[in-house]
Amino acid sequence: MAGRSDPGGLPGSGDEEYASTVFDESFVNAARLQEFSARERLEDHGAAVRSRPPEERRRVPRQGLALGVIILLAFGAALYLGNGAPYGRGGTQVLQPPLSTLVPLAPAGVVPGSVDTAELFETSPARDFGSGPAGVLLPDARATAHFTREQVLTALTLAKEYIAASALTHDVLTGTTVVPVRDLLDPQQRRQLDRAVAGGSAAAPLTAWLVSFDPQEVELADPRVRVEGTFSFAESAEDVLQVTARHVTVYAVRPAGAGPQEPATLLTVRREVEMLFGEQGIEERTVILRQADLLAGPMDCGADPDGPLRPLFAGERAGDSQPAGTDPYTADADHIPLCGALDATALPSPDPAREAGLF
Repeated sequence: MAGRSDPGGLPGSGDEEYASTVFDESFVNAARLQEFSARERLEDHGAAVRSRPPEERRRVPRQGLALGVIILLAFGAALYLGNGAPYGRGGTQVLQPPLSTLVPLAPAGVVPGSVDTAELFETSPARDFGSGPAGVLLPDARATAHFTREQVLTALTLAKEYIAASALTHDVLTGTTVVPVRDLLDPQQRRQLDRAVAGGSAAAPLTAWLVSFDPQEVELADPRVRVEGTFSFAESAEDVLQVTARHVTVYAVRPAGAGPQEPATLLTVRREVEMLFGEQGIEERTVILRQADLLAGPMDCGADPDGPLRPLFAGERAGDSQPAGTDPYTADADHIPLCGALDATALPSPDPAREAGLF
């Protein structure tokens, strides 16, 4: 027979319209009224039903409690895993400022110089270096375990753009702007760079982000910066690609406002920069700066490690000043001052006869 029948025996009538309704345990337990059993109706000839107390109606079945606990645990695990990937897609972790070390390299004697910047470069180890961004060469890109070749190539290209912006761009070097560097950074690190530019108690010094000179003290004697170096890349985590740039950049500098007849000298900066890229950063074309370490000379050991670079000029000597004292018992010191000796072979060697009248 098809359908359900009523007491009269006619199919399709009576309760058929409720055939798809399921009265499960939670529905029954939530009912406000409960029918007395047959025994209770015999003992008490009052009402056929009774009202259930609120606490009895609201009792949650054990299966419901278990399901709720499982849902909460799954939700918590999803949040934990999402927050555990700060550089991947959907990461919400606060980015830390980059770590940084600046080591001034002090010369043993008088800093050599020349009015002919081409001669300075030709008589220095930078004679065969490239010039400007064209001298920054990229390695062949290849896929890694979790990044495609195209993603690796994009990350390498962004790393090259960051090196060019932060160490080879004239307006950045002369302190006119930091916009080319800022535009490449993750939004959180842009605010950190802004604090470094403003001075004061920045979490990372200006030299962590870029190479620059105080325009009141230093000018570029030659706008062409010599550069040579390499890039390497590897996965530092499942969803993070790390690109490391190691470059030597050489700048011809003289005192600000001295004029072209003032002898220039070369400032050499060896810089190692670690950059991180997640999938989202690659898509948005942004860089996360993790660490930047610099060796720079000729400089004085007492140079400020947080501000723009202050090179020693032609004819100057390193003073007797030493780095500011370091208290080894202070655990929260921001920057530990360091100093090194500049090897004489790293300096240009102009013809002594031509340069005899300079000093």
